[in-house]
Amino acid sequence: MSIILLGINHRSAPLNIRERLSLSCGEEGKVFEELKNIPRVREVMYLSTCNRVEALVNMGEAGADVEKLKAFITSHGNLSPEEMEKCLYVYRDEDAVRHLFRVASSLDSMIMGEPQILGQVKEAYRLCVKQKTSGVILNKLLHHAFSVAKRVRTETTIANNAVSVSFAAVKLAKKIFGTLDRKTVLLTGAGEMAQLAARHLMDDGVDRIIFTNRTYENAVRLANDFHGLPVEFELLGEKLGDVDMVISSTGSTEYIISRDMVAAALRRRKNRLMFLIDVAVPRDIDPAAGEIDNVYLYDIDDLQGVVDENMETRLGEARKAEAIIDEEVAGFSGWYATLEVVPTIVDLKSKAGDIIKEEMEKSHSWMKDLGGEERENIDILVNSVVNKILHDPVVGLKEESRNGGADSYVAAIKKLFRL
Repeated sequence: MSIILLGINHRSAPLNIRERLSLSCGEEGKVFEELKNIPRVREVMYLSTCNRVEALVNMGEAGADVEKLKAFITSHGNLSPEEMEKCLYVYRDEDAVRHLFRVASSLDSMIMGEPQILGQVKEAYRLCVKQKTSGVILNKLLHHAFSVAKRVRTETTIANNAVSVSFAAVKLAKKIFGTLDRKTVLLTGAGEMAQLAARHLMDDGVDRIIFTNRTYENAVRLANDFHGLPVEFELLGEKLGDVDMVISSTGSTEYIISRDMVAAALRRRKNRLMFLIDVAVPRDIDPAAGEIDNVYLYDIDDLQGVVDENMETRLGEARKAEAIIDEEVAGFSGWYATLEVVPTIVDLKSKAGDIIKEEMEKSHSWMKDLGGEERENIDILVNSVVNKILHDPVVGLKEESRNGGADSYVAAIKKLFRL
């Protein structure tokens, strides 16, 4: 194979490194263009989430050098050689396929079984197709990954009562406050995380939810959906003093809540406890705010330990999922191995088709008196006979390619049929 996957995730790198590599809105085109221009890169997909940044690449030739890919990652994230060596992982061929299947199936997620990652992989693939950086290999591989994820969710219970980052954030809040009754919460952002958080907060009895977003209309929409209060983004600092908790999940590339904003809000609250959860990557809240007395600031990595009580059951189901993935990796590898004989099979069938066409044209003189249905039946019969003759050689070629010994068979067929 020539498939390479490299990147960093929540296990290999801390948040302050991951956020350097995250993509801001509109930056995708530039990243894809840079990756496409790396020598020998034929196809590429770039996955950027709060917990991982990965490049999936078809290099076009086995054993291709990955140093320029590494250089792209380190340059894009301004990583030092020491950081790269410590945080960057590289998978090749079947290991890369297995890793992708595990990611899509949520086995590699911070919270195993969470449903969001599959949608994020699909979105990354959509961008890949949009940027025209996908081809035969990645198209097949990604659709296979989606199929594997479906199998895992169908044949195991790993996704039963699945939790999310937003669920973990609300659960953490309950641990701090004891109860969320009569609490006021401010949600920044209007994406999926904010929507999920709002739903969990309402289920846990939060008294009031305030929504804010750079696009005010989105804040209004969420407020209407969850019976909350929309606030213009410019009033964010002013509203901080009115809330007990903030859950922030915007796509901003810089802090939207500063230390000074939090300090001022705490003074207005007469030093009553404030709880801040920053699930954005890059972070929304200045980490220095967590140094203020009576302010509890948590980022997405702090949610690592906040998992559901069914983790023991999930681990058992994960073993079943791993067996499914092993089976599917073997299936994809088998398909990939047949690619080397595809041109010969195409040439063989093409030559057979040309012979059929030529001989049918020679028979035109006596076939012209036949009815249309009779001519069609003859055409079907001739093609059926030829296809049956070619069936065993074609199947044999594919079988030998899976076993790694097709070269001599390809050479023989080319010589015998003068392809």
